[in-house]
Amino acid sequence: MELTGAEILVHCLKDEGVEYVFGYPGGAVLYIYDALYQQQDVKHILVRHEQGATHAADGYARSTGKPGVVLVTSGPGATNAITGIATAYMDSIPMVIITGQVHTWAIGSDAFQEVDSVGITRPCVKHNFLVKDVKDLTATIKKAFYLATTGRPGPVVVDVPKDVTMQRAEYRYPEDIAIRSYNPVVKGHPGQIKKAVDLLLSAKRPMIYTGGGVIWSRAAESLTEFARSLGYPITNTLMGLGGYPATDRQFLGMLGMHGTYEANMAMHHCDVLIAIGARFDDRVVGKVEYFCPEAQIIHIDIDPSSISKSVKVHVPIVGDVDHVLKDMIRLLKEDLRKPDQTALAAWWDQISEWRAVNCLKYDRQSPLIKPQFVLEKLYEVTGGDAFITSDVGQHQMWAAQFYKFDKPYRWINSGGLGTMGFGLPAAMGAQLAHPNDVVACVTGEASIQMCIQELSTCRQYGLPIKIVNLNNRYMGMVRQWQEFFYEGRYAMSYMEALPDFVKLAEAYGHVGMSIEKPVDVEGALREAFKLKDRLVFLDFITDQTENVYPMIAQGKGHHEMHLSPERELA
Repeated sequence: MELTGAEILVHCLKDEGVEYVFGYPGGAVLYIYDALYQQQDVKHILVRHEQGATHAADGYARSTGKPGVVLVTSGPGATNAITGIATAYMDSIPMVIITGQVHTWAIGSDAFQEVDSVGITRPCVKHNFLVKDVKDLTATIKKAFYLATTGRPGPVVVDVPKDVTMQRAEYRYPEDIAIRSYNPVVKGHPGQIKKAVDLLLSAKRPMIYTGGGVIWSRAAESLTEFARSLGYPITNTLMGLGGYPATDRQFLGMLGMHGTYEANMAMHHCDVLIAIGARFDDRVVGKVEYFCPEAQIIHIDIDPSSISKSVKVHVPIVGDVDHVLKDMIRLLKEDLRKPDQTALAAWWDQISEWRAVNCLKYDRQSPLIKPQFVLEKLYEVTGGDAFITSDVGQHQMWAAQFYKFDKPYRWINSGGLGTMGFGLPAAMGAQLAHPNDVVACVTGEASIQMCIQELSTCRQYGLPIKIVNLNNRYMGMVRQWQEFFYEGRYAMSYMEALPDFVKLAEAYGHVGMSIEKPVDVEGALREAFKLKDRLVFLDFITDQTENVYPMIAQGKGHHEMHLSPERELA
């Protein structure tokens, strides 16, 4: 069967089981759009900006575990997508981004809407391709999906010149693909796994530290069995929330710069640490010299380049998290030795003392709306079962602290790159993937304006997202840092010309609500979630002075946290 390159590309997407393509048309991809128009299997979602397309595909991927797909044109279409590609790359999100390119004969001539998409994206993709012959298109697309979804996931860019989409070739999609230089290790080394089990069983003050790798390995069930079989305390990174039930007694909360007192103190004082699918990010580690100074460290990761990159580990295990955990569980069941229960009980007693500090306490008697209160009520009203996306800033940290995620794939945020504008388009992707579930976007008045044009996309496709805007009239996290480290010089952090978000939401055809009193918070949320078929923009006017605590300043260790003024220890 001979097809055009554009038709071949669409057939490839069908054979990969792609449900949605998020994109924006332009001259270099019009043949592809024409081929999409003439079929019904692959649905196209028209965004209002290419950055919105990448974040929407990202939200789809994070909420399903399946790869998100993007289609943009050449030149500015490709460059507008860079921020979303880099966001996915930093957080190991599987995506395939198809960029249009000028005709092959015009490449390098500074043609209209030409950029070197391969060169520009090289630092922020897992891999990229330039297809110069239509006969290579099927194999290239197969490789792109294989690379994006195996090993450590990530975005893959396929750059397709316009004349390649016009040329004809026989369509035959490969069932399997082999890449000689790419063979990710799945099974961990048995000897290293045995060493890790021996070390874990010898621990007096153990700690389990897990990250986003647990989510992407679909290892949440295995992790829960592993942690409960040992009875050890566990903490998640920002990206790992939902990998272990947050309501479980063994869970100490998130760790790191804005982690809980008990999680950070347990990290600092542990004698054996097992890191599972986590990369020792600087926001987690703090000052490297102070990181877990007494601990022997085990590290499980599918990416060998992540092991001992920033923190030296003692027992490295390269492999897929789920496979390795299952092997560990089997060895633990076979082993006659058990953890030292006396030492473990004393360790839990110490953790209980740290918990008693109540590091997330805030002023509940304030006449102003406290953002923490909004998040607590959001958790209560949704029963903890919503898909929660966030933008980046104070609201992101409060969501991570106060919304308890018991399931994977429910917490969707930009961790590594910290991309403002991520929340709304990511919520679109999650809502399309889960049309019958509740999706809420937690944002701030600065972040939401970066991709607010996607309210139009939500209108077009009838996406009933609930936007929870914690409006403190500041770039909140910027203001907090300026207060702490720049002697209160709030340079350019005050938002002096904010729109009326209620009227703006209504102008896009949605429902807007403004909430100014604590007593009205719960009622507004309940009313919003009753409107199951409407997008509701809830503008909560919150306390401008509220800061995120605990906080570890740059250059400090886990044991050097700033607590809220009410909770500050002597």
